[in-house]
Amino acid sequence: MVGGVLEEMRIRSLGVIDDAVVELSPGFTAVTGETGAGKTMVVTSLGLLLGGRADPALVRIGAEKAVVEGRISVPPGAGAVLRAEEAGAELDDGALLISRTVSAEGRSRAHVGGRSVPVGLLAELADDLVAVHGQTDQQGLLKLSRQRQALDRYAGDAVVGPLAKYGGAYRRLRAVTVELEEIVTRARERAQEADRLRYGLDEIAGVEPRAGEDVELAEEAERLGHAEALSSAATIAHAALAGNPEDPEGIDAATLVAGAQRALEAVRSHDPALSALADRIGEIGILLGDVAGELAGYADDLDADPLRLAAVEERRAALGALTRKYGDDIAAVLAWSEESAARLTELDGDDERIGELTAERDALRAELGGLAQALTDARTETAERFAAAVTAELASLAMPHARVSFDIRQTDDPEGVEVGGRTVAYGPSGADEVELLLAPHPGAPPRPIAKGASGGELSRVMLAVEVVFAGTDPVPTYLFDEVDAGVGGKAAVEIGRRLAKLAKSAQVVVVTHLPQVAAFADRQLLVEKTNDGSVTRSGVKVLEGEDRVRELSRMLAGQEDSETARAHAEELLATARGDA
Repeated sequence: MVGGVLEEMRIRSLGVIDDAVVELSPGFTAVTGETGAGKTMVVTSLGLLLGGRADPALVRIGAEKAVVEGRISVPPGAGAVLRAEEAGAELDDGALLISRTVSAEGRSRAHVGGRSVPVGLLAELADDLVAVHGQTDQQGLLKLSRQRQALDRYAGDAVVGPLAKYGGAYRRLRAVTVELEEIVTRARERAQEADRLRYGLDEIAGVEPRAGEDVELAEEAERLGHAEALSSAATIAHAALAGNPEDPEGIDAATLVAGAQRALEAVRSHDPALSALADRIGEIGILLGDVAGELAGYADDLDADPLRLAAVEERRAALGALTRKYGDDIAAVLAWSEESAARLTELDGDDERIGELTAERDALRAELGGLAQALTDARTETAERFAAAVTAELASLAMPHARVSFDIRQTDDPEGVEVGGRTVAYGPSGADEVELLLAPHPGAPPRPIAKGASGGELSRVMLAVEVVFAGTDPVPTYLFDEVDAGVGGKAAVEIGRRLAKLAKSAQVVVVTHLPQVAAFADRQLLVEKTNDGSVTRSGVKVLEGEDRVRELSRMLAGQEDSETARAHAEELLATARGDA
């Protein structure tokens, strides 16, 4: 058998199950038991192991948490093994150990190979390990969207490639359409925005601010406002350094330093250290002269003109009017001006942009029409093969005259795309509406399966669809949750026979209430409650020999000891062994 095998599960504090171990056959395992005994919890447990939604309501009343543990044997190098090892998991003697914990408060944790992992990893592993087919899936396949998805899935690469190209073009068309609609419907708002931007840009252009001008003017205003004090301070400082011509007797710093230097010059040749100090005093004299000269120039150049101060304050007021509206300083105002000019160009170019988008939209619609046609062609070809395969399966399920077909159609829409010479509606998956039809017997017109099939026929059609998928999916384990509901008699026998055949190439687990199905199983598990209403470890057991006959008798007639039922049960088992 290719792939892995689900060897066993341990279930604790889940629903009616207190603590139970479910040991599965590598071939066909049937899970049976009275209604309410907890058979469905087997499906729920597997769903949790596969990354399904954790519902705290599943936790057994009085328990802190529910725990499900599974052991799946997997061949080395399988995709699931590689993905698990990337997450740090380790194999246990060639098997992958998976566990899922759900607390009563709703917290959920997952472990793979002894390593804590995100729950999402379980769903990734599930794609390679197990396929679940249950009543929910059956009802889902009655929806047209799910029927199209099923057809696309069966088609494989024949649809995957065209659908990917179509999806890219569809998303681009949606983006172009949204942008075009926004420009057209918001024309008035955009015109008002353009007017506001234009007014602001004109106001800024009228003032013509320079970068950094506000800082320069602030410094100049501060200087002009204190010109008299600054001039007086500079004059006093100059006199202290270089002397005051009006007081020739006064002592200044330059004269004192010059005297100090002369005193040292006379004896500097006697000591290098003193000579170095004399040089430094000379440098001080030069520095004092430079500073004194600059102070004199500063005082001479200082402009105390009140007219200049008024002009500076007026200019600052004009700049301030801009910073109050368009930014904290002139640098921000200029940045706003640059951004607004670009936005105004964009707004003023709406007409041109509308033309460009309209042309692109029309081109994308034409392209999308061609891609939609390619999808329709691929689906039409696949539908014939898919319908033939399902029809062949139905013949093995006691519906030898039934015929399955697909109706692939489009709906006219003047705003759609052109496919096959018609303008039709389209969506993210193409222009096709796909519907599965059933003609249950010769002469009967094909009708939608939801309307043209009885309950039993519908179950068999769904099982046939699932079995066809099982032949194309590289998944080693299949779980069927009472897909035989509404079926009995000969049809039930044929379902059991078909599942047994499928189990020759894959592991099959079936939750069933039909003895005709259970008889074909390689292993039959019985789920039963104890007197207190819980399912314990001893409450899930493998049935063999006389125990299996008794359970099949109960399923047939509700009486384990009925001689007629026992004879029928033994006959069913003999029939199943004869087909093996």
